[in-house]
Amino acid sequence: MRTLVLNAGFEPLAVVSFRRALVLVMNDKATVLASDGEHPVFGIHDAWDRPSVIVLRRYVRIPHARRVPLTRRGVLRRDGNRCAYCDAHATTIDHVLPRSRGGADTWENLVACCLKCNNIKGDRTPAEMRWELLFTPKAPHGTSWLVRGIERPQPAWDEYLAPAA
Repeated sequence: MRTLVLNAGFEPLAVVSFRRALVLVMNDKATVLASDGEHPVFGIHDAWDRPSVIVLRRYVRIPHARRVPLTRRGVLRRDGNRCAYCDAHATTIDHVLPRSRGGADTWENLVACCLKCNNIKGDRTPAEMRWELLFTPKAPHGTSWLVRGIERPQPAWDEYLAPAA
């Protein structure tokens, strides 16, 4: 089980194992906000609720100017694993302006794409195909995009995570 770590300003910082979270709590560096009482952690002399959300006692600033790293997984996640051309399930990514024509690897030029559309489109632009994008691709922002492990949030984290932007 994983634990969401928040800074003192209640911004998500990281996702750690419950063991690491328990060590932070026992060393008085964090406080438990939510725990899983159904799956306690047993020690030699005691048992503790398994932490699912903790907040650090000391404030840790998040650099808001930091850009979200561009990855294949990130593009698929941003687009909800839906093809930007036909809205089918997407398993690949496509350059809107092909690389052979000067298209860059940027958030604005990459979209999720199903294999069928990707093969049909090939080395052409959507305009040449008389296709339209279902949305305008842009870089994601927000702290939830900067924290590894938040892609698969647990229900206990819902009230601590801002809506994805």
